[in-house]
Amino acid sequence: MPKLLPIITNPSPVLRTKSEEISEKELGGKKLQELCLDMTKTMNEKDGLGLAAPQIGENTRLIVINTQDGPICLLNPKITKKSWSKEVGEEGCLSLPSIFGEVKRYKKIDCLYFNTKGKKIKMQANGLLARVIQHEIDHLDGILFIDKAKNVKKIDEL
Repeated sequence: MPKLLPIITNPSPVLRTKSEEISEKELGGKKLQELCLDMTKTMNEKDGLGLAAPQIGENTRLIVINTQDGPICLLNPKITKKSWSKEVGEEGCLSLPSIFGEVKRYKKIDCLYFNTKGKKIKMQANGLLARVIQHEIDHLDGILFIDKAKNVKKIDEL
């Protein structure tokens, strides 16, 4: 049964640490599959569009994202192609509660990753999905959206 994981919030050094690649022998392993399930449950319970392993205290290159077809887990994701066009959109983050800002991101990207069975997958994304993938991969490199955002504002909770 997947479990709910605590979300690490800023400021925490783990959010600023570059994550480690997952080794070939770990790909497809039971431990990573369980971590993906736990992270997916956590992301969904917290109403997130995506969640990166550093946000739950794991220094590993793993993200989960919600897509139109349901959640997917991306191991060792890499952006392999970016569109020349960019767009500005509002972003928030589970590790920065109540903080929002406008971030300029690529409109379209190609992403290469491994699934939980260790199979290499190439994916094209645009719009919101492309934005979420870029946001989560930034987490794997120790970058927070506030590092790139303009018009950052804090919304006081009611």
